[in-house]
Amino acid sequence: MLNPRTQAERADQTRTNILVAAVSQFSENGLAGARMEPIAEAAGVNKALLYYYFRSKQALYEAALESVAEGMRASSLAVLEGDSSAGERFLLSALNHFDRIHANREFQSLMQQEMIRLHRGEVSALSPLVEKVFRPLMDRMQQVLKEAIASGELIAADPSQIRYAALGANVLYFLSAPLMHMIQGSDPLEKSALESRRTAAIHYLGLALFTNRKHGMKVARRVLAAAPMPPNGGILLPSTPEFHPENHVMRNK
Repeated sequence: MLNPRTQAERADQTRTNILVAAVSQFSENGLAGARMEPIAEAAGVNKALLYYYFRSKQALYEAALESVAEGMRASSLAVLEGDSSAGERFLLSALNHFDRIHANREFQSLMQQEMIRLHRGEVSALSPLVEKVFRPLMDRMQQVLKEAIASGELIAADPSQIRYAALGANVLYFLSAPLMHMIQGSDPLEKSALESRRTAAIHYLGLALFTNRKHGMKVARRVLAAAPMPPNGGILLPSTPEFHPENHVMRNK
């Protein structure tokens, strides 16, 4: 007979397997198009067990979205809570944001689907996550930016506009990639193009945001050296063994 701890561990692993399979299916097919049978098959469980863990497809979708959102929050906050300077933490946060979009396309697909629902005035699964995930993350980033500005490390600009400029550029790069591929003939999502863009983006922020450009470029180079571009693919949830939010955290030496 299995001891309670082993049984609990197996149950947790089964739930994680289901969520990973669900994220993949929902990101590819949407809530309406995804089917429970392929999710159960990919998770290695039968359909009855799937409904034991999640009472409906809607409940599974919401749990899957919350799980990847929690992973994003943990990764982002780990960067912002590092012990390097505030300006350096923000630069690393911008790089972390670029890498998340690149490496976790499934989460970006789910977010885009939910944004469309919000624009249509429909009920969105993001609503319950605003206070739990998104507002705390935004508030912490604002605090870091204000700290960097107050110290004189970053230029005296509206923190919200700095955030839009830095993170919005990352979003635009990935959203426009298919069209830019058609216009330029080269794929912006090819590995060398991605590496070139992430380097250029961080160098630009180091020059544009820091009051001392020499210091800004030094910080930019240090940030890039500390966090190589991750591979594309793999759904990392807080409960998966591969999830290590501290990998993007820099420590003062």
